Amino acid sequence: MEENKILPEKWNVLVVGNNPTELGQVFDRLRGIRNKTILTEIAFDLQTILERLTLFRPQHILIDDNVGRQALHTMVDKLHRRKTRHIPITILKNSNYQETIGAGVMNFVLKQNLTSELLYRELLNSIHFFETQRYWDKAYRKRKGQLARLVKAAIGQI
Repeated sequence: MEENKILPEKWNVLVVGNNPTELGQVFDRLRGIRNKTILTEIAFDLQTILERLTLFRPQHILIDDNVGRQALHTMVDKLHRRKTRHIPITILKNSNYQETIGAGVMNFVLKQNLTSELLYRELLNSIHFFETQRYWDKAYRKRKGQLARLVKAAIGQI
């Protein structure tokens, strides 16, 4: 079972949002993931996110889009620019028609009909996307350097 290798037995998930009822449902879905211990913390704004990052050390961040469009963009941008770029971010969305966030977000999941199995699968997808992005970034930097050396050598022969 390759999935078990990707998501360890204990997984720290930081859940960000401002609607206690919906966040309670997300916590229930996380607790319903079988054969895994999902440790959770909650944050309501950027300040509490930053506090939780140092004390809790999440391995995944779930952000509810109910925090508002501007707040969501600000949170993702700040997290992507910090040392937290190695943490996958998944957005919990109300609707498929809303704008998705770009850089730093690995995946999104609709809150409607959210089950533990679906949430688990989306966490795994986020990790897959994240690892793929890291691979492509690494390959790009490597090839970019090789291309620069090749061009420099070609110019030196002219």
